[in-house]
Amino acid sequence: MSAETLEWIAAIVSVAAVWLTARRHLLGWPIGLISVALYAGVFIEAKLYSDVLLQGAFAGFIVYGWWRWKSHLGQDGLVEVAPLARGELLRDLSVGAVLAVVLGAVMHTWTDAALPWLDAALTAFSLVAQWWQGRRHVAAWWMWIVVDVIYTGLYAYKSLDVTAALYLGFVGLAAMGLRQWKRAAHATPLPTA
Repeated sequence: MSAETLEWIAAIVSVAAVWLTARRHLLGWPIGLISVALYAGVFIEAKLYSDVLLQGAFAGFIVYGWWRWKSHLGQDGLVEVAPLARGELLRDLSVGAVLAVVLGAVMHTWTDAALPWLDAALTAFSLVAQWWQGRRHVAAWWMWIVVDVIYTGLYAYKSLDVTAALYLGFVGLAAMGLRQWKRAAHATPLPTA
């Protein structure tokens, strides 16, 4: 299979996974697991090693999120949204910043990564967003919007045009997810996760 064909397939599967997640549907998780496996191959070809590592980490977070969401489904079969405490927000952002610096230094020093610092920062904060997604926090969508806007430029720069277009689409899906999750959060206030 050509790299371009793999990229197209990965993009289509990824759109399906994010769309289902934005709609708070449990099926988004197993489809997301397939998409990260496909994208690991795409990023190996592009020498975006932090993104390859990110796909592996996403796989772990997807399993966690899938398990967590199964025990927090509402009567309508959709996941219930949970608030994010300020202390957790600050802790998670701090962890993301530290991870960005450490991973950036590793990639800069020991690999031929194309954009080690930017790629590492996006990787770190994508993990924060994925963690929040699994824990059912609306804030995940804000983080995805920021990260996906920057990823769009990164992938365009690396001539991964299909993936750049995909991430531009992810910005729209994240906005949709934000709107739907905020609506769900206001409909039924829940205790913290």
